[in-house]
Amino acid sequence: MTARSSGDELTVGIDIGTTSVKALAVSSDGAVVARTRVPHQIFHASADYLEHDARVAWRRGPRRAMAQIQAELEAGGPNLGPLAGICVAGMVPSMTAVDRRGVPQTPGLLYGDLRGRGAGIGPPDDGSSVESQAEMPDAVGFLRWTAAELPGAHGYWPAQAVATHSLSGHPVMDTMVAVTLVELHQGGQWNEELLERMGVRLSQMPAVAFTGQAAGTMKVPGSGRGVGPGGDEAVVAGGSIDAMCDQIVAGADRAGDVLVIFGATLIVWIVTTDWVEAPGLWTIPHTAPDLLLVGGPSNAGALFVDWARSLLRTDRRGEEEAPRTGDPARVPVWLPYVRGERAPYHDPSLRAGLYDLDICDSPDGLQRAAYEASGFVVRNFLERAGVTAQRIVASGGGTRSEAWMSAVADASGLPIDCVAVPEGAARGAAYLARMAAGLEADMDGSRRWAAVGRRVEPDPSWQEACDGRYRRFAGLGSGR
Repeated sequence: MTARSSGDELTVGIDIGTTSVKALAVSSDGAVVARTRVPHQIFHASADYLEHDARVAWRRGPRRAMAQIQAELEAGGPNLGPLAGICVAGMVPSMTAVDRRGVPQTPGLLYGDLRGRGAGIGPPDDGSSVESQAEMPDAVGFLRWTAAELPGAHGYWPAQAVATHSLSGHPVMDTMVAVTLVELHQGGQWNEELLERMGVRLSQMPAVAFTGQAAGTMKVPGSGRGVGPGGDEAVVAGGSIDAMCDQIVAGADRAGDVLVIFGATLIVWIVTTDWVEAPGLWTIPHTAPDLLLVGGPSNAGALFVDWARSLLRTDRRGEEEAPRTGDPARVPVWLPYVRGERAPYHDPSLRAGLYDLDICDSPDGLQRAAYEASGFVVRNFLERAGVTAQRIVASGGGTRSEAWMSAVADASGLPIDCVAVPEGAARGAAYLARMAAGLEADMDGSRRWAAVGRRVEPDPSWQEACDGRYRRFAGLGSGR
């Protein structure tokens, strides 16, 4: 595709996260001109369940976020350019059943939920392979469970399709999301034979568009704010993957970089030039030529950290945290598996543990231990991959915590470059919207949006203490 000439058209990226919907309006140079956050709840009846109220998180949340962004743009006056495109990003996998209006009728199942593993409905009988279920077991299981829970629903859609439909009337996800569905979508099309065995028709599944290509349009209220006929329309791209959107604008594009996304899930991608076969980790192509990514998602993100802070009553949001407090030698060791672990163990039965605690330890020391657990997971990934890292490129809401970033720097022994815009997934989705609107030719241009906000260096005195705790952490997990 050839990019058309551009003034300063704006695009909007919307990210459906585990605990909130984030949205950004972004200009051609990557500058954020409007932002909003719409919180929502997660529900877990036990550690084996994780779901959203999909009506709230996947349908109402994106619509509310879009309305708030449009209100900010209108308040900004005529100096702001027109709105050219919108793209939604979200976690994978996910699934709900919808009615004819696209309104979810079943829980919004999220990664790691027990129902994706077929609990209560017998072993898989759909022909899916053991290998693929080890890679992404939830995708097939989520559809199987949802179709059994509400047979004959108008549609079975992931979060991206629900949100895109709520904004534009088009239930569309992109080819990146389709790849994560393993057997459900192969060779560029839905696996009709597999769907039929689940009692699902092809018409019940969402459309799939190439990543960064137009999938439809949406009305833009307000005279002249859009770019379509009469200035009242914007292009909509197929909904994409949050981590991929984050990656394209993070600037982790040199061998030895480690992209770490500090969201509800901790996502770790080690950049390398060599194909790596590492136990429990995935190797996938980088969006930059001749580079690969090794790693995967871990449960040692904010879902764990916020839980630990809430127990300790040290969650002081809005207050500035000191980077390091207390005695470097007086910190216990957390295993962060409050709801099992994804990479590298892929074991939902694992549980958290707190070790080497004594009567002299403090809540602040335990909070520091929770932060260090994220750094130990990164270090474990690097050791498994056998890659020598040069720096961590950090994105996500967790980068706002100086104490968390300092602990990860000490625990990993690596400097951390925190991106200038923490909402990386929404910003990357805004770039894909530019592609869909014909304002960018390909993903290569996304690198110009990469910018470092600040650097956090390891502290040698804390790093030495962390080395001993990491050996303890690794020993506790060596049997897994």
